Amino acid sequence: MSRGRIPVVHVITRLELGGAQQNTLHTVAQLDRERFEPWLIAGEGGLLDDEARALPDVTVHLLPELVRPVSPLKDMAATRSVQALLAPLAAAGPLLVHTHSSKAGVIGRSAAARLGIHPVVHTIHGFGFAALGGAFKQRVGLFLERRMARHTDAFVSVAESHLDEGSALGVLGDAVQCVIRSGIDLSDFARADELRAATRAELGYSDDTPVIGMVACLKPQKAPLDFVELAAQVHARHPEARFFIAGDGELRGAVEQRVRERGLDDVLRLLGWRRDVPALMGALDIAVLTSLWEGLPRVCPQAMAAGRPMVATAVDGTPEAVEHGRTGLLFEPGEWSVGADQVTELIEDPSLRSRYGEAARESVWPFDQGLMVRQLEELYGLLLEA
Repeated sequence: MSRGRIPVVHVITRLELGGAQQNTLHTVAQLDRERFEPWLIAGEGGLLDDEARALPDVTVHLLPELVRPVSPLKDMAATRSVQALLAPLAAAGPLLVHTHSSKAGVIGRSAAARLGIHPVVHTIHGFGFAALGGAFKQRVGLFLERRMARHTDAFVSVAESHLDEGSALGVLGDAVQCVIRSGIDLSDFARADELRAATRAELGYSDDTPVIGMVACLKPQKAPLDFVELAAQVHARHPEARFFIAGDGELRGAVEQRVRERGLDDVLRLLGWRRDVPALMGALDIAVLTSLWEGLPRVCPQAMAAGRPMVATAVDGTPEAVEHGRTGLLFEPGEWSVGADQVTELIEDPSLRSRYGEAARESVWPFDQGLMVRQLEELYGLLLEA
């Protein structure tokens, strides 16, 4: 290993099919190889594991002990494993550690702190306290975030709102703070209209059928049952409308049951995991997201780049992407009936859909994945020179 290139070690929990994971893979794949030597440490068993292993010129370690649920014994073992991987790099010269999300953020920063490694960067993809459950676990999570702030040189956030929230919670300390948007391939999603006919044919939709879709995993954060309720209300007004959810997860059984209860078996399709998101965006007329909390969901800029209006909950970073009344419509989390009214409005006003879609295309440029990588490289350079 040449010290002419600085190792940059990304630590993330499990390589699921999500925005944080896809952004991390793209970052390590595209980092300037003349300046940086990319490493990736992640939990084992994710849908993107094979994609990570196939990345050229990236050192990848997938750890079975690095798991998403809180597990004290496994968490301690994961910290020791990450420390063991970092130790020879730290002994050889300068390096930078970049952690992602709450769980891997604690483990990766703990390991770096034990070795005295600087600089350390942590990306906030949203604060996961709500997912921890009871009040005691949330207090422990907050304590750990505050403690880890002492060992963090820079915080990157995908949304301004998370820096505000982090400051209020006291989990950012005196570290450098910056917003770097979650990046997507804008040119890929610009092809959505070209893919519309073929994708609709595959899904069995006619050209004039109103199609409303949500691209999201089936877990509590995304509130997929709210999407089913929204779809039932819209369908009562527009029986010709059709719906799909692209994603899978722990709530699939509950979603299937609710679909049956609402009589939507022939109306709402569960597509499972799909990687052809640009094609799916092409097939639909209106994109929906019913999340209860978020970072800044990639599906928003994806829909925007495809020229599709977004109807989404006004949570966390979402309003920083979707401008209410200009590129889409926002409603409060849990108020799916309001979202149903908004979807109905867009079904009944094609010119409004078109206007929102064009405005979305014009304003999506900050989410370019090339810009994301360049901004990270600039941050790394500043921290390593400090």
